Amino acid sequence: MLPGGKNMQQLMKQAQKMQAEIMKQQEELANTVFSASSGGGMVTVEMNGQFEVVSLKIDPQVVDPEDVEMLEDLITAAVQEVLNKVNEASSSVMSKVTGGINIPGLG
Repeated sequence: MLPGGKNMQQLMKQAQKMQAEIMKQQEELANTVFSASSGGGMVTVEMNGQFEVVSLKIDPQVVDPEDVEMLEDLITAAVQEVLNKVNEASSSVMSKVTGGINIPGLG
């Protein structure tokens, strides 16, 4: 056995355990639905942890053919907010699993 072989085996076991935990956490995150709204709830967007929009609701009162730009802004704001929530949750999950260590390719 090479010098330090036992330490290498222990390190590999820890890495495999971390990888399994990351996969578990990513699966849970993928199944979580995040929600954000804008315009006092006039536009609501739901997105899962895989950054897929699963729902977009628009209150009919905000649909004004004379002011399409306002509706576009409300949709953009709601989508950006829900993206931020998913990003924060993803970063938090990875930080918990890795103990705050930045591992290239995992974040």
